[in-house]
Amino acid sequence: MKVKILVVGAGVIGLSVAKSLLEYNSNITIYIVDKEDSVGKHASGRNSGVIHAGFYYSPDSLKARFCREGNASLKQLCKDYKIPIKEVGKVVVARTTEEVSHLEALFQRGIANGVNLSLLPASELVKYEPLARTLESFIWSPTTAVSNPQLVLAALLNSVKSLGANVLLGAQLSFHKNSTLVSINGENIEFKHIINTAGSQADRIAHDFGFGKNLSMIPFMGIYRAVNHAQLPLSTLVYPVPDPLNPFLGVHLNSTVNGKVKIGPTAIPLLNREQYRFNEGWSAKDFATSASGLMAMLRGDKHNLPKLALTELPKIFLKRLIRDAATLVPNVGQIEGWERLSPGIRSQLIDLKSGVLVNDFLIEGNEKSTHVLNAVSPGWTAAIPFGQYIATRVVAQI
Repeated sequence: MKVKILVVGAGVIGLSVAKSLLEYNSNITIYIVDKEDSVGKHASGRNSGVIHAGFYYSPDSLKARFCREGNASLKQLCKDYKIPIKEVGKVVVARTTEEVSHLEALFQRGIANGVNLSLLPASELVKYEPLARTLESFIWSPTTAVSNPQLVLAALLNSVKSLGANVLLGAQLSFHKNSTLVSINGENIEFKHIINTAGSQADRIAHDFGFGKNLSMIPFMGIYRAVNHAQLPLSTLVYPVPDPLNPFLGVHLNSTVNGKVKIGPTAIPLLNREQYRFNEGWSAKDFATSASGLMAMLRGDKHNLPKLALTELPKIFLKRLIRDAATLVPNVGQIEGWERLSPGIRSQLIDLKSGVLVNDFLIEGNEKSTHVLNAVSPGWTAAIPFGQYIATRVVAQI
């Protein structure tokens, strides 16, 4: 069997790319394949549900460009499909004098990115979030919102099916090196172009096609705890100033569309890419590649892996997670009855030569293949315009 385009990975990026391709040309034969039995089984369906505004990222990055555009696109998709959305906004607060200076730099970056932001004195925080605390000043982001990742994935899946895409779930894939053949559930399929949006497995597929040889994935687990909104009646989302040395946003407080308030996430380094519980997801291959990535990070001088591990590992325990969240909203320390939510795993790309964690989205490929690497946060927010961008590149090649 011959197909024009094979999309590997039915997460939010893969579905968005397929949707854009079929909107460009409804006659393109597209197969979307995924090893799982449902879409978004991993990062796409386990993210926080926050629709980011786009002020964290370098102005010249793909993340900045597509997060800002994606904020509007994702909200429109939610409205079109009647998916619940809460336009709650977000405050970013400072806890130390050092964070005050970083807050100013973060604000200037957001302005350079064209994001609607305000830098306001601490005395005004009570108007936006009475439960939060800050030192000297805070950032107000009115366009930050929250929605439901699973409903967004379902909408995208219905859309690509209605446009004519073939979706094969629970598929076992085997690639024929240096050829345009792939075996899917034992059947050989010839493709003209393959688009690799396989998330945590994307680097391995890229290696099969000769790309990203110096890159590997390190999984970081994100754990959240939640209580009913009535117990912690936040008006908006509350975030700390992020650590400039690591690509993580730190423990924060999120509202959800189903009446919960969450604290988290952690950023705990793991050795297995799909290890959501201690007794599952073990893989010798994962163990080896993650260990090599962590060793590269340890050798490099960009990140402080021991400090990160010592900071993050204790957050497995609720007491430590509450302690961190209480530096933003003191009331957190008085609340009981926290429930543990399903964890997520961030598949963070690392350059094995330099030991540097890759900050931006990364695309590699040629006329036969396109590989979407490091599509981590804000991948969910950015997915629609990022998918259009990838589709435009592919259409130009085929």
